[in-house]
Amino acid sequence: MCQAFSCLVTKSDKVYWKAGVDSHEDLRTIFSEPELKDDKDAPANTFARIEIVPPKGNYLDTKSKWIFKIDEKIKPSWLTDKHEVLARKELSKWKKQVYTFNLKEAKNPIHPFKIKPHKIGKKELELLENWASVGAWVGDSVWAWVWDSVRDSVRDSVWAWVGDSVGDSVWDSVGDSVGASVWDSVGAYIGSLFVIEEWKYVNYNNKLFKKGVYPFESCVKLWK
Repeated sequence: MCQAFSCLVTKSDKVYWKAGVDSHEDLRTIFSEPELKDDKDAPANTFARIEIVPPKGNYLDTKSKWIFKIDEKIKPSWLTDKHEVLARKELSKWKKQVYTFNLKEAKNPIHPFKIKPHKIGKKELELLENWASVGAWVGDSVWAWVWDSVRDSVRDSVWAWVGDSVGDSVWDSVGDSVGASVWDSVGAYIGSLFVIEEWKYVNYNNKLFKKGVYPFESCVKLWK
C-alpha cells in the first residue's frame, strides 16, 4: 500500500507528486509524461516509485529524518543518491502544502476532563442546544462526516494520536451509555484542527451552518 510522501522519480531527474495522492499509479495517470508511460521492468525502466515516510508511520513526527524507500522489486540501474536529494527537496514542498493543520495542538490535544470545571451558564446552554441541533441534522455519525473530509495518510496519524490519547480516555470515563456521543465529540474536535475550505455533506442553505465557519464549532467550544 502506497504511503505519503509518494512520488515518481525519472531517469531525467524529474520528480512528480501531488498532495493528497499516495498511489504511484494514480500519479502516472495524472501527469501522463512520456517517461512515466514506460512499462519496462527494472532495472531498465525510466522511472522509479519512491516513498519517503516518517519513522513508525507517525506523521506528527516532523523533527526526525524521514525514511527514503524505493518501492520497486529491483532498483533501477540509474537511480543514485542524487535522486534521493531531489526527492527530499520535493518532500519539503509537499510538507508546506499538507501541514496546514494545527500541528502544535494535534501533538498536545486538549483533554476536556483535565480542564478545571466552571459554572454552567447561558452561553454553555446555547452551545449545547446548537450542538444537539447540528447532531440531529447530520443524522449519521459526525465522525464519519469529518473522516470523509480530512482523510489521508497524514491526517490518519492525527486521528490515531488524538483518538488514542484523548478519545479512549474520555470513553473510559463515561462508559458505553453515551458511546456514540463521545466519538461524535472526538470527531468534531479533531476536525477543528484542519483547515478545510468546504466540508462534505454540509448544506449551507441550512441556517445552522455558515460558510467559513467550522460546522461543529459549538461542540469544540464546549470541549474546550
